[in-house]
Amino acid sequence: WRPTNQVRAILEALAEAGDIQEVLDISRRWTAEHKFQVGVQTLRNMLEPDQAARAFADIADAVLTSLCPRVEDELARANGRVEGGQWVILAMGKMGGHEMTATSDMDLILIYDCPDGGAESVGGRPLAASAWFARLAQRVVNALTAKTAEGTLYEVDMRLRPSGNSGPIATSLQSFDRYQRESAWTWEHMALTRARVVCGDAELAARVEAIIRRTLTTPRDAAKLVADVAEMRELMAREHRSANRWEVKHRRGGLVDIEFIAQWLQLGHGADHPDILASNTRAVLERATATGLLARGDHDSLVEAWRLWSAVQLVLRQTVAGAFDETTAPRGLKEVMVRATGLTDFKTLVDRMDDCAAAALEVFDRLIAQPGRQARQRLGGDGRPTTEKP
Repeated sequence: WRPTNQVRAILEALAEAGDIQEVLDISRRWTAEHKFQVGVQTLRNMLEPDQAARAFADIADAVLTSLCPRVEDELARANGRVEGGQWVILAMGKMGGHEMTATSDMDLILIYDCPDGGAESVGGRPLAASAWFARLAQRVVNALTAKTAEGTLYEVDMRLRPSGNSGPIATSLQSFDRYQRESAWTWEHMALTRARVVCGDAELAARVEAIIRRTLTTPRDAAKLVADVAEMRELMAREHRSANRWEVKHRRGGLVDIEFIAQWLQLGHGADHPDILASNTRAVLERATATGLLARGDHDSLVEAWRLWSAVQLVLRQTVAGAFDETTAPRGLKEVMVRATGLTDFKTLVDRMDDCAAAALEVFDRLIAQPGRQARQRLGGDGRPTTEKP
């Protein structure tokens, strides 16, 4: 699975499209076919969990990269273009980290820049530059989410943009830069560790990536950082209480705990060790261990759990709508899960899940939760979470 080949293949398919409706239909057929291929290979245990997750992300990258220029052309026919204007789209979350499943949505931010902030588009019905880029962002979202005869492509979440839902749907480069320097909360910088530019103008992409790198390599107060990360995790745990061991994202010792460790490592050590920065969780753990920031035993516990959770989640998102109930699940599905995780039988899988969760949670508690509570007390808090949910 190579992103370049994916983009080339879908571009060739879209070249045959006559209008935007046909573009949308071809995009949906192409995506469905390629997702199906990856899904089959996953269920047959032909792809490792991280390979399947990256393949799903490659498909999403290819669609976005190929679709956006056609959407921009359609907008230009109606409202012209902003002369000298540039835009890029950032992927965040699972897409940013190359960790997608068959049902993952796209977490996106559109960032733009133009020489004259007061400029208008030229041609068609002119729009102010900010309105033109906002319309481009909305049209991209519509192109991805609209239901056609061929179905939908992806759900899109843009809440990670500066100021969330209360902010503009398209963000100027200056606003993005200023927000990261002056206003962003710790949890927003945690989310930024998974950001990567997927498509758009290369020159603007370099400037955006420089802002992200500067943000992630800014020295931080270690006590405040660990207190903030621990507090955010406590809030999420309170919101997502579940006794279902198969909720591998939010269960204690699950994916969120491991992702938080990777994000804490980057924010805490990025200034002195910028080489650990990566949008992919496992890559961060590998780099932090190579640098001596994470003990080899902790790395092994976290990676073993991460691989297991990734495999379980990939299979369940491919096969089950809603919560998985092991007491009523078909034997065939249980066998698929066992094969996908490389184990011998279902009871061994259940036992391994409990062992991995306990081991990963022990690492999280030792590195973040306990130091976080102590730091909050030193900083004047009572050790209980107080931050409003973002």
